[in-house]
Parts: sequence; structure tokens; C-alpha cells
Amino acid sequence: MTTNTSFQPVLDRIAEEIAELTDRGAPADYIPALAAGDPRDFGMAVAELDGTVYGVGDWRRPFSTQSVTKVFTLALALAGEGEALWTHVGREPSGDPFNSLVQLEYEHGIPRNPFINAGALVVTDRLHRLTGDASGNLLAFLRAESGNPDLAFDADVAASEAAHGDRNAALAHFMASYGNITGPVPELLREYFRQCSLEASCADLALATGFLARHGLRADGSRLLTRSQAKQINAVMLTCGTYDAAGDFAYRVGLPGKSGVGGAVVAVVPGRCTLCVWSPGLDSRGNSVAGVAALDRFTTITGLSVF
Repeated sequence: MTTNTSFQPVLDRIAEEIAELTDRGAPADYIPALAAGDPRDFGMAVAELDGTVYGVGDWRRPFSTQSVTKVFTLALALAGEGEALWTHVGREPSGDPFNSLVQLEYEHGIPRNPFINAGALVVTDRLHRLTGDASGNLLAFLRAESGNPDLAFDADVAASEAAHGDRNAALAHFMASYGNITGPVPELLREYFRQCSLEASCADLALATGFLARHGLRADGSRLLTRSQAKQINAVMLTCGTYDAAGDFAYRVGLPGKSGVGGAVVAVVPGRCTLCVWSPGLDSRGNSVAGVAALDRFTTITGLSVF
């Protein structure tokens, strides 16, 4: 385990190693607003429990967070609804692509977990039902936890996703037919595409994820989640947070993590720190090639993991 008082030397070393990567994957091309991303871009930040942040590369450059926001929507929904949330969405790895419809019919409209698209739609629906403004509550939470009042949604990205969102619409309508979506599907889709369009930096997301390392405590010391609920989210991140590559991510990195097709990955070292890494080149399962490699190096160099 690292004895450094600062994570900066570790991040500098990782950045040097990542710079040597030749295969960086390719940006998501099915969302036109993301297709122009450069796989050579790279940023990484580590936030300690007290809000101290270390970074390297493009760590303060905003990018499209995409599915990383599903962690925060889940936390807000769980805080508001409690254990009843889990009657609407499962906690098991899917083993299928994140936008698959296959399991929903076998499992009567209950998504396998909250991080595949179907599960995230259900969670957004539950949060919208609780608050009347799912995306607005998400934005307020992220601004407060990151300390960045300028965080905002990108209307162009949201419009791009909506224009290519037929499969998400199909998922939502199918679950609505089983009674597992309570609000109007078009309204739900607007909220869902909006939350995925949030722009934030590695520093913002590392700070915003800190409540999971603090066992449910927000940056101001107030409690969002019970210790048990924070443990639940970390567990689901470990087993389901990187689509159908979660087993490989646990094997390589050994931390709860959540990826997004914008190229970001957040990760949690409970009781110690949180991380965010970003590089838009993805592998075939939608995870950042350089991002996963950087987190692999971080846990190897520092000895910090949940195992």
C-alpha cells in the first residue's frame, strides 16, 4: 500500500505509462455527438475524503459523462425510496450488452440491474416520480458535491441521443407494458437523455463520488445514504458497473466502478478516496481502454483495492 502523502507521483507515473499505449480503442460512433472524440485524450483525478484532489492530463476538461450519471441517480432514488426500489430493478450482472432487450421478456419487465439501460430507465422513472424533476435533482446534487456550480447538461448531446434513441424507447415501452414504468414514456426519455448529456471533468466526478467512499456521507457531512445503502451501491458497481465486462474489471482493477460510453470511469476505494479517469477510446464492450488500464495500474502501484 502506498505511503505517499500525495497521490500526485502515482498519477504522474500512470500518465507516462498510458502515453505509451498504442491501442486506445475507438470513440462511440452510434452517438454522433461523441464520434469525434480523440482516443489520445486522457485525464485522471483522485479525490481524498476531505476534498483534496490530485490530477494529471486533461483532468479539468469537461466531457460527456453518459452512463456514469447512473450512479448518482441510483443513489438519489435509493435515498428517497429505500429498499422498495429493489422490487423494480434487480442487482445481478446481466451478461448481455447494456442495451439488450432479451432478458426483459424472460424476467417480466424487471431489469437485471440499475446500470444497464433498462435498469437506469426504471431508476430515473422512480426518481422522477419521487421528485417531479429527476434530471434537475441530479444536477443540483452534482453541483453541490463537486463544488462546481457551472455543471450543466449539453442540449446538443441530449438531442443527438434522442434522435438515435429508438432502442431505449423500446426498452421503456416494453417495461411500461409490465407496469414497471409509471410515468409517460416520452417524458421519461427526455429526463434520461438529459441526465446522460451532463458535462463534467474528472475532478468534478471524483469529488461527486466521494459520498460512496465516506459510507454515505455527503461533502457537507450530512447523510445521503445509510452505511448499508452505500455498501449496496458499491457492491452493484463492482458486479455490474462496467456492462458485460464487470468480471474482467473486478479481476484487473479490484474496485467498485462505473463506466460511460463518453470514455469516463469512476471508481471507489471505500474509506480512502475516489477516482475518475477519462479517455474516449472504447473497447468492444463500451469501456475506456486507457481508463481501465490506468485504474489497473493505480491499484497495482498503490495496493489499494477492496481485495
